[in-house]
Amino acid sequence: MTTTTPGGPVQAVLQLKALTRVHGTGAAEVHALRGIDLDVRAGELVAVMGPSGSGKSTLLTLAGGLDHPTSGQVIVEGTDITAASRSQLAALRRRSIGYVFQDYNLIPALTAAENIALPRELDGVRAGRARKEALAALAEMGLADLADRFPDEMSGGQQQRVAIARALVGDRRLVLADEPTGALDSETGEAVLGLLRSRCDAGAAGVLVTHEPRFAAWADRVVFLRDGSVVDQTLRTGAEELLAGEGAR
Repeated sequence: MTTTTPGGPVQAVLQLKALTRVHGTGAAEVHALRGIDLDVRAGELVAVMGPSGSGKSTLLTLAGGLDHPTSGQVIVEGTDITAASRSQLAALRRRSIGYVFQDYNLIPALTAAENIALPRELDGVRAGRARKEALAALAEMGLADLADRFPDEMSGGQQQRVAIARALVGDRRLVLADEPTGALDSETGEAVLGLLRSRCDAGAAGVLVTHEPRFAAWADRVVFLRDGSVVDQTLRTGAEELLAGEGAR
């Protein structure tokens, strides 16, 4: 889908169409998502909020091709990843999708720089260039001095920032972040959201799962989930009002 704006057409980088995910069968059946429709355009950051169990993380794992929907489509830059082969999906994830996991997912045997460079090397980027990009991403996160440290030599917050650097390195057109500030202090969290915002302003599409209104206020749009369904969507002004209301409590 292409949306026309005053500056011209803007292509949807991510499209979720009638997306459904059901876990279990019979009496144990759980509807994690119920017919979700959502477009995220280039240059747009969308925050997804909702109570625990509302389907936020499920939406993100499906959007990133880490799980398969029960029905519906996930389209990334025109490619239906629900119909893609395993090799096609792996290549698309390496080249186009940056994913920040709640539990970091760093490889323990690799240094910070090696963890960040690995997806680029797997995609054919020469080792020297991949390391240079990794070092630049670490510097952007304020972690230049940790390049040669292993994950178990870093704090949880440092590991989280390395994971975010890995998600942002290269020309990722879609950035998916699942509670990326969970292990960070307030000041560092704001800095990370600023980097994510900058990446979207430069043309990427971003989806941020968060329970913090102050972080959701960085988004162009806030989507609210409840029981696997979209119950409301708020544009940036609404997100700012949400932040103001939170501060008044």
